[in-house]
Amino acid sequence: MYPQLLTLILFGIATAFTPGPNNIMASHSGFNFGFRKTAPLMLGVIFGWTSLLISMEAGLIFIFLKFEILQSIIKILGSFFLVYLAYKIAFSKNSDGGVIKQPIGFFETFFFQFINPKGVVVAMITVSTFVDAQSNYLRDSIVVTTVYFFMAMGSITTWCLIGKYLRKFATSEKFIRNFNYTMSFLLIVCVILFYV
Repeated sequence: MYPQLLTLILFGIATAFTPGPNNIMASHSGFNFGFRKTAPLMLGVIFGWTSLLISMEAGLIFIFLKFEILQSIIKILGSFFLVYLAYKIAFSKNSDGGVIKQPIGFFETFFFQFINPKGVVVAMITVSTFVDAQSNYLRDSIVVTTVYFFMAMGSITTWCLIGKYLRKFATSEKFIRNFNYTMSFLLIVCVILFYV
C-alpha cells in the first residue's frame, strides 16, 4: 500500500484544480466552442501532462536539478507562448467583427505541457516528494502517474464544463467579448505570477 496516498490526492487536487494556463484555456474553449470541439485540447493536456510526469520520473528531473538554467528557459518560453495565446484570445476577429477562432488543438496543448512553467514545477515537486527513487521507485511512479492522470482528466473536464455552461448566460456579444478579455487577462496574470 502506498503510504502517502491521501497526501498525494490532496496535493493533486490543490495543484490540478486551481486556475492555471491549462484550466483557463479549457474554460475559454468550452465557452466559445463547446465540449466536443474542446476535446482535442483536453486530451492534449491530459496526455501531455502525463507524458511530462513520466519523463520526470524517468530521469528528466535530474537534468533539471543539475542544469537550473533550463527552468528559466522554460519559464521564458512558456511565458511568451501564454502572452501569444492571451493576444489570440482577446483580439482574434472574423470578417463580421465577432470573436472567432479555431479551438486550440491536441498537439499544441500536448507540447505546451513541456514548457508550461506551472506544470513543470508541479511535476518536479511531485516526483521529488512522492517517488522514492531508492526502494519503491516503480510502485511510487505508477501510483503518482495514475493519480495525476485522473486529476488532469477531472480538472480539465471541470473547467471546460464551467466555460460551456457559463455560455448559457451569454446574452450579448458584449458579454462574450468581456469573457474572452477576462480569460486573456487571467493568462497574463499567470505569466506575472511565474515571476513573483
